[in-house]
Amino acid sequence: MSFKRTILCVPALTAALASSAIAQRDYSKVQIKTTHVAGNVYMLEGSGGNIGVSVGDDGILIIDDQFAPLADKIKAAIAKIKPGKAAFLINTHYHGDHVGGNPEFGRDTTIIAHTNVRKRLMTPQTLFGRTTEPMVKHGLPVITFDESLSIYFNGEEVQAIHFPHGHTDGDIVIFFPKSNVVHMGDHYFKDMFPFVDIDHGGNVIGFAKNVQAVIDRLPADVKVIPGHGALSNLTELKKFHGMLVETIDIVRSQKAAGKSLQEIKREGLPPRWTSWGSGFISPDKWLETVFNSLPK
Repeated sequence: MSFKRTILCVPALTAALASSAIAQRDYSKVQIKTTHVAGNVYMLEGSGGNIGVSVGDDGILIIDDQFAPLADKIKAAIAKIKPGKAAFLINTHYHGDHVGGNPEFGRDTTIIAHTNVRKRLMTPQTLFGRTTEPMVKHGLPVITFDESLSIYFNGEEVQAIHFPHGHTDGDIVIFFPKSNVVHMGDHYFKDMFPFVDIDHGGNVIGFAKNVQAVIDRLPADVKVIPGHGALSNLTELKKFHGMLVETIDIVRSQKAAGKSLQEIKREGLPPRWTSWGSGFISPDKWLETVFNSLPK
């Protein structure tokens, strides 16, 4: 089944956390799990954002690369699928758990990203009180785009589309129409409240709109690679979007009634969403993110 085509005029977990994560975690214990998703596409799980890999007659294309200390393990896992160096590496956004391996892959690979990703990687970025220094030159994207880009590779048109003001200001979603796969980047945290980087162009309202826009493009039997969490499908992605819509509506109505953030936190969320706070973002932090994304 082919993807629905539309013209778009738009487009764990952070670069700030990357340096602390590298310092605190023993990456020698991390194992890379490889799953064949469909067609040419595989998913690699390790520590950080999920990696997508396309393999075929044209070679290897990678989506995201987790942390630098894992680069050799990631390369070894890919080599078991297909030996050789990657022709392309696509960054879904600038956060360190998705681009930390750029310096290791960038010596041999053409890195592609949204324009804002290169801009952020070229300058110091501060988040959660931590500052990361600019990326080394060979770790920077060398091909950038503003709205969309296609790579004709391994027998299909790999579509990279920018969805603005969602998770950050530079996020892209990658579509593999022939393989019937989509890589969501951090526009999808499976069964978890997502991290939305408000300080760097993200917004919960835009995030929900972007997820709906992706859903509208997808066939019913698509395989969905989330930024974080297990391999997924359209039904589960719609459930995630339902959580976004419902929790935004809850906070919006309470804020309109004049309730403070602390009052909204005390009331909390319906029990059905409690388990979604078991990831990086707690229910209180999610309520705060939604509250700060709404107009004052």
